[in-house]
Amino acid sequence: MNLEAGPRSGAVYAGRPFRRNLPLQALVAGYAVLWLLAAVSPYDRFDWFLENLLVLLWVPVLVLSYRRMPLSNLAYGLIVAFLSLHTLGSHYTYSLAPPGFWIQEALELDRNHYDRMVHFSFGLLLFTPLRETVTRSAGLRGYWTLALPLAVNMSFSSLYEILEWAVARIVSPEAGLAFLGTQGDVFDAQKDTALAALGALIAAALTLGHAKWRAERGLG
Repeated sequence: MNLEAGPRSGAVYAGRPFRRNLPLQALVAGYAVLWLLAAVSPYDRFDWFLENLLVLLWVPVLVLSYRRMPLSNLAYGLIVAFLSLHTLGSHYTYSLAPPGFWIQEALELDRNHYDRMVHFSFGLLLFTPLRETVTRSAGLRGYWTLALPLAVNMSFSSLYEILEWAVARIVSPEAGLAFLGTQGDVFDAQKDTALAALGALIAAALTLGHAKWRAERGLG
């Protein structure tokens, strides 16, 4: 059973120069359009700015690391999917994002759970990019390629909750309420972290299941 992670795990375009990687170009262009649209007249400009600190921090890291340690196009696609959900939340604020209201109405929930969706997506969608990065950097093999990325994913989720609180506290405690998006739930941070962990666990289980499926069919 092969649990190797990285561009060699079947991604055709991974590792190619950006100018020759058409799928990645399409991902970048699509996200750029979405980000620009979301930057126009957001519901709360200050909250939009706070939310986009994450984007302003990580996008340059992804750009600078592409030539040195490129990820698979699958990983980049998952990153763009997560950033798109985050960008939509930054435009409306997480508490007022329309998809959350649609789900709230359909399931008769007591609040807008869009923030819960995004935290779950953090674990589910970013497990693979983190796994490729951690596995290749540390030279991991076997089940460590699942265990360590899972731990890193969960640690990042917890760290984000701490940074979120710190930024809101330091920059503007009043405006920070929209940024935190607790909606009156005193256990909001714990629930968000738990959902991110659940998403990462599901992603790890799917990765393991796929590896076993390939092994049973002699695909490596």
